[in-house]
Amino acid sequence: MTDIDIERVPRRTPLAVAALAVAVVALVLLFLAGPGTRFGTWDFRMGFQIMRWAAYLGVAAAVLGIVALALSHGRARWIAAAALLLGALAWFVPWNLRREARGYPPIHDITTDTRNPPVFVAVVPLREGSPNPVEYEGEVIAAQQAKAYPDIRPLMLAMPVDSAFSLAVRAAREMGWELVDQDRRAGRIEATATTGWFGFKDDVVIRVTSASGISRVDVRSVSRVGKGDIGENARRIREYLERLRASDPNPIAETQ
Repeated sequence: MTDIDIERVPRRTPLAVAALAVAVVALVLLFLAGPGTRFGTWDFRMGFQIMRWAAYLGVAAAVLGIVALALSHGRARWIAAAALLLGALAWFVPWNLRREARGYPPIHDITTDTRNPPVFVAVVPLREGSPNPVEYEGEVIAAQQAKAYPDIRPLMLAMPVDSAFSLAVRAAREMGWELVDQDRRAGRIEATATTGWFGFKDDVVIRVTSASGISRVDVRSVSRVGKGDIGENARRIREYLERLRASDPNPIAETQ
């Protein structure tokens, strides 16, 4: 072979290839953690554990990639760089999720009325075996909610209760929730929302009541599992109330 031919031969060191292989395994574990939980292959605790394994492997791949970059030449350096970047990604996603979780209070039950929260009825049997109870825990979480989510308040609608109830049902459907029960006489709507990646089940109860000729809408969203919710229940309530607010031709200011 000529000197030119030799230069064209890719120089792939075993270390660079090994680093890339570890990075790929880490990413596969990372992306399987959520769907595996969602489809019942394992429970959410195992899903979180798999994410931890992915993060550890990501760190290992990144370290191996750095070493391979220093020792390799030619195309092997590109392989090592890919291993470093993919390994860093596999580590960053779980790390960022954990960092984000620390910015929210460790509560999973959010309501627009902490003094008299809407009560679940039809959803109760569906939560059998779930770690989180349906009973509201009172001032312990109410104080944390008030500090973290001061904007979560009841919504007043300038329309009769019956009209507000119909609007509330429609908005729940538009949210993509699974409607569990509609009790127009009691003014209660119950539904279940499913999160995207992990497929966590969170239950929602909506209460529509009369308030001096207009309607008051209260919402409560509760996770079935997990001590905290990374702000998911509060975001859900905000989005739902915003849908109702946008549908009201004569909006009224919110109240405590």
